[in-house]
Amino acid sequence: MSELKIPSQNRLASLDLFRGLTMFLLIAEAASFYHTLLEANPEGTFLHPFFLQFTHHPWNGLRFWDLIQPFFMFIVGVAMPFSLNKRMAVGSDRGKVTRHILKRCLLLFLFGTGLHCVYSGKLVFELWNVLTQLSFTILVTYFLLDRSWKIQLGVSIGLLALTEIMYRLYNPEMPYEHGTNFGNYMDQILMGQINNGGWVAINCIPTAAHTIWGAICGNLLLSKKSESDKIKLFVLAGVIGLVIGYGLDFVEITPIIKRISTSSFAFAAGGWAILALAISYWIVDVKKINSWVFPFVIVGMNSIFIYLFAEILGHRWLYGFVDIFSTGVLNAIGMRETTIAIITAFLTLGVMWYLCYFLYKKKIFFRI
Repeated sequence: MSELKIPSQNRLASLDLFRGLTMFLLIAEAASFYHTLLEANPEGTFLHPFFLQFTHHPWNGLRFWDLIQPFFMFIVGVAMPFSLNKRMAVGSDRGKVTRHILKRCLLLFLFGTGLHCVYSGKLVFELWNVLTQLSFTILVTYFLLDRSWKIQLGVSIGLLALTEIMYRLYNPEMPYEHGTNFGNYMDQILMGQINNGGWVAINCIPTAAHTIWGAICGNLLLSKKSESDKIKLFVLAGVIGLVIGYGLDFVEITPIIKRISTSSFAFAAGGWAILALAISYWIVDVKKINSWVFPFVIVGMNSIFIYLFAEILGHRWLYGFVDIFSTGVLNAIGMRETTIAIITAFLTLGVMWYLCYFLYKKKIFFRI
């Protein structure tokens, strides 16, 4: 575990780390890690505001956990130019790559809708899962990969503007009210229902900006610009995104709402994603401080697999399985119920991490 070995010159350890950290945080949530810690620190306690950051904001506002999905979609975009270059270098023609992308997007769509069937315990058609939305954002980004960054940026801004227009035209007086917004209207058409939590299927349109911005950053990383110039551009772009996003919310033009991915949210979350990439790139690829990244990188190496495993079996079966033994042993020695729940969540997370480690050691990597 001393230092991560980079298999090729065109592979970025920082991107592997960013992906791995994001997936590690996701499987920790599936292991009920944050839930148990929040329950152990109720409102009024010193650590409650910190652990509250690992929950979604109920509506207008931004918490740390609201950034995880944008990070995931952004990372996919960053990786796309690297993946395309690799496939073209081994002799794949563009038509073959396009067929692969179409197949991948179809599988992501099926996985996403299938997860909702698992959640409901019956056949349903629901489009709120991140994989379903990712199937759209990848497709849009792929057909923009060969375009200039100006065209890519222009399309992403156009998608955000389109979102603004649709919401404001549908309900000019209260465009972002839960239950009466354009996203709810489209959900009624597409699925015959609206989501109680406020999530909407057309989030795939504004969040496509995150995947597109990721691809722009990926192309920049592949460019011949110096490392310092790349970091400067990332920091500048990230700060601009934060200023626009928080600024739109502050002057009360467009509120930051993750659940319907308002344009202000897209800018703010995108800004944080670009800054996170800049930081990881500077630490891992420029300064070469990478002796600590291995435990996270191996989680990202099977990102789709461990996400599906965590969502299907993590808190639905694995936590209960581990709880049989942890509760049985720790109850016998008189440990408190709250402490047992935290230990059980930690052990569940450990099992999922070890599964990633086992697959890595066996050189088993699930690809779609």
